[in-house]
Amino acid sequence: MRLSIDVKKGEKYFVGRCPELGVTTQGKTAAEAKKNLKEAISLHLESMVDYMIEHGKVRIENGKIIEA
Repeated sequence: MRLSIDVKKGEKYFVGRCPELGVTTQGKTAAEAKKNLKEAISLHLESMVDYMIEHGKVRIENGKIIEA
């Protein structure tokens, strides 16, 4: 999966955004905003998978996600 990220200077901090997922974060530097965004994206995707498993949308077999 390819996702785009956008890091821009805000008034006080740098703001990082992934428009495809609607994930936004910030940092004191552009590098910090990018690092924070990668972590936020990872947590967002992890929570999406957890939600899908809990609601019977997918299951995991042999370490792979399978559509239910």
